Amino acid sequence: MNHGETISTKIQILIVDDDKKLCRLVTDYLTPMGYDVASAHDGIKGLEILQSGCFHAVILDVMMPKMDGFEMLKQLRKQSDIPVLMLTAMGEETDRIVGLEMGADDYLPKTFSSRELLARLRAVTRRHRLSMDRTVKSQVKDNTLTAGELEIHLKARTAYLSGKPLNLTPLEYDLLLTLAKFPARVLSRDQLLDAVAGRSYDVFDRSVDVHISSLRRKLGEDPRNPRFIQTVRTVGYMFNDPDAPHP
Repeated sequence: MNHGETISTKIQILIVDDDKKLCRLVTDYLTPMGYDVASAHDGIKGLEILQSGCFHAVILDVMMPKMDGFEMLKQLRKQSDIPVLMLTAMGEETDRIVGLEMGADDYLPKTFSSRELLARLRAVTRRHRLSMDRTVKSQVKDNTLTAGELEIHLKARTAYLSGKPLNLTPLEYDLLLTLAKFPARVLSRDQLLDAVAGRSYDVFDRSVDVHISSLRRKLGEDPRNPRFIQTVRTVGYMFNDPDAPHP
């Protein structure tokens, strides 16, 4: 692994469906395929779990108690572009169109085969990953990654904010670069530790929080409304690119 540049982790999937037996079947099928699957049985709980975890895709039912899949998707799209595969017994074309127009990435009736589910899931996560890669590549020009007024110079290992150099420690630079390379993606403390591993840093577990706090001060962040580095409670941190389009 090229430390400091690549985040590797199992693919985290959330299935939101009030059919508990179906959730178990999907979990049992996907787990040996390299997926880590969590489940929720209504839209409200689904949103709660998504806000407290790091997921790569959602398998979402439509007909559920408390909050149906359409409403959950509507709320989710206000804050995230995570791939969503709608999974439902409703096979009418109008229902499929509604889901897709509201931001679903694909639509699969519950008469699906396991192989078709896996193929569609792989397709939506691959498209999202390629989209993220293109976003990062478009940010990097002449070995400089830009995000709003922030410039990160990859070869020189320096960073500037509004044209002024930031006096970052080597570890702070690596943490900033790692976060900036994965905009709008929640990175756990373990993932950040893994990214800076092998550089002889004496950093572990919650000490990441101390270094992030110092980095934020140097970025002039308002703790109540940070521009660049957002905290995702109990999970980790997410980089916000002010130039990136919001879903």
